[in-house]
Amino acid sequence: MPSDTRLAVVTGSSSGIGQAIALALLDQGWRVCGFDVSPPTIERTGFEAMQVDLCDGAATTAAATKVTDASALVHAAGVLRVGPLGQLNAEAGALMWRLHVEAVTRLADVLLPAMAAGGHGRVVLVGSRVAQGKAGRSQYAATKAALLGLARSWAAEVIASGVTVNVISPAATQTAMTDDPARQAAAPVLPPIGRLIRPDEIASLVAYLLSPAAAAITGQDIQICGGASLAR
Repeated sequence: MPSDTRLAVVTGSSSGIGQAIALALLDQGWRVCGFDVSPPTIERTGFEAMQVDLCDGAATTAAATKVTDASALVHAAGVLRVGPLGQLNAEAGALMWRLHVEAVTRLADVLLPAMAAGGHGRVVLVGSRVAQGKAGRSQYAATKAALLGLARSWAAEVIASGVTVNVISPAATQTAMTDDPARQAAAPVLPPIGRLIRPDEIASLVAYLLSPAAAAITGQDIQICGGASLAR
């Protein structure tokens, strides 16, 4: 693939939403550098895997500095731990904060200034509708809500340089996280559409937001909710 082909850094690329995003971008001719602690699951021309523990701050920063020509960053890596008041787990909360918030902060601190200097770039953070608040998921909700603050702040900083920053907040999505034993006591609720959101549906919206046609969309939280946000 030509060296001038657009390069996207996608976190969580070995499974679930991140994997679907990486595949969708490859189909559209992007080069993709996948950041994941797990071994790569994609073998495609244009895909490069960088095995890194995104909960390790120094390792995350070091990995970001090895990517010199990224024009897009998609943060899809995530984990869910649940717990009600009286049973909150500080270690679980810290894990989610490191992976959801600190990791992308370190990546953006390296990659966004380079995008801004080049006059073009796209950032998409995968949030969650739970950011609005949900019983038993306060720690998870807090980390996803933090992504909204980061996105709007970064968007304000780089919009004049041709870089956009947005959040996609899906409802319950059919991934391995849905079947995680750590959330057996909090099964996902089907949205009104009658099924879970598919990873490829999220990937399609990411691909659009990374396209030239989406240049005027920035600082937004776009929900893929299957009707869950409709007044009923």
